[in-house]
Amino acid sequence: MDIRQACSPTETKSFGTKELRDNYLMEGLFKTAEVTMVYSHLDRTIVAGAVPTDAPLDLIAVDQLKSENFLDRREMGIINIGGPGSVEADGVVYEMSGSECLYLPMGTKDVSFASEEASTPAKFYFISTPAHHRYETRLLTQEDANHVHLGSQADANVRTILQYIHPDVCDSCQLVMGVTKIAEGSVWNTMPCHTHDRRSEVYLYFGMAEKTRVFHFMGDPEETRHLVVANEQAILSPGWSIHSGAGTGAYGFIWSMAGDNKEFTDMDFVAMETLR
Repeated sequence: MDIRQACSPTETKSFGTKELRDNYLMEGLFKTAEVTMVYSHLDRTIVAGAVPTDAPLDLIAVDQLKSENFLDRREMGIINIGGPGSVEADGVVYEMSGSECLYLPMGTKDVSFASEEASTPAKFYFISTPAHHRYETRLLTQEDANHVHLGSQADANVRTILQYIHPDVCDSCQLVMGVTKIAEGSVWNTMPCHTHDRRSEVYLYFGMAEKTRVFHFMGDPEETRHLVVANEQAILSPGWSIHSGAGTGAYGFIWSMAGDNKEFTDMDFVAMETLR
């Protein structure tokens, strides 16, 4: 497992491109026939991808967790961005097509990932955070999600937010998770930008053409930095940092949050004239 330490605003200001990418960008999450994980000290979030082919992939409790099972003290949200597949949790099989979400609670023991067809494998993206209570396992379709429509064509930021693991939809300890879909002709996500010092966030950009890139803006609002992000790459976003992006073509992103609260609207908005 790749380990990422938390970085302060002060040291981040001094980072060049390589240091920014080494600390905040996650590449290579979706490796064929593997489970790939990153452990971040931002709210002890684990970011991972699983791509099963001919055989299922079991979720193993890596040494970093010091527990018998991966979810002994954790909860997890899973979204499939690939072909049809399934997740088996404690003997129950959950079929998952594209953009469906599965919430697995603390105390789930046996988890495995499978693809329906090896030639078009599922790509399971999952986020795991520490938990203190066992809630109900939930398989959530796009119809189950809470749909929020934001933005305007004039500002090039028309988007639809699908809130899956959210207090109005699915109980969880601290994990909040969903998908944002950018409308055709729009490029911006989350602009005007904001911070929320009470929780960290992770973005996975996906649904992009090979040459499409997202310019992801981060950092202190008065000392912004940017990362150039390709398809199926993810960004760690600490609570003190803005997190906003603009794409050169069509894209979407999966967002997840963990921290002190689950209030989706808990945002400290940054005035445009403040950005530097």
